Amino acid sequence: MDPKIEHHPDTARFEATLDGAQGRLEYRLGPGVMTILHTEVDAALAGRGVAGALVDAALAHARASGLKVNPVCSYASSYMQRDAQAMAPARLIPDPG
Repeated sequence: MDPKIEHHPDTARFEATLDGAQGRLEYRLGPGVMTILHTEVDAALAGRGVAGALVDAALAHARASGLKVNPVCSYASSYMQRDAQAMAPARLIPDPG
């Protein structure tokens, strides 16, 4: 089962719910850049792909909005570096290459 993900631009968060547990991704917007600050999921969701789904949702939003992405969050950074498809459309800052 996939998590339900909601975007809350007023609080600069994406929130996920699955089986009564929650996850969240916090970000900050600057001129042309989405900075991903923190990704966290409840222990009950660990290893179930929820953190990745949150990053995917944030990247989809960045692509749709024409934003570059600065993944300050260590999880988001490693996710983007190991998943070329995730990184390609939403340019990573700093550019690794």
